[in-house]
Amino acid sequence: MPNTYPHFKEFADEPEPLEGKKKKIAEILNVEILVTGYKIGKSKYKDKDYLTLQFELDGEKYIIFTGSGPLINQAKKYEDKMPYYTTIVQRGNYYTMS
Repeated sequence: MPNTYPHFKEFADEPEPLEGKKKKIAEILNVEILVTGYKIGKSKYKDKDYLTLQFELDGEKYIIFTGSGPLINQAKKYEDKMPYYTTIVQRGNYYTMS
């Protein structure tokens, strides 16, 4: 008797988890990285959003976590351009892609 039930992966619309070693944003400032994915979630602090940014550096996968509003907005705005190279820089008291 053939299996008539679908497999979860055939109908599920779940995003794949982002993988990579965790880095601090300070470790990659002013260094060119290849952005390969992102996810925006709700922070448990002050009801704000946070960004998980996945990137490659020297052939390795990494992720960073940040609540930076400009980085969150840029990740959303340029999602359709991914993957892309960028450098995260600090301008005054905020981070931005350059």
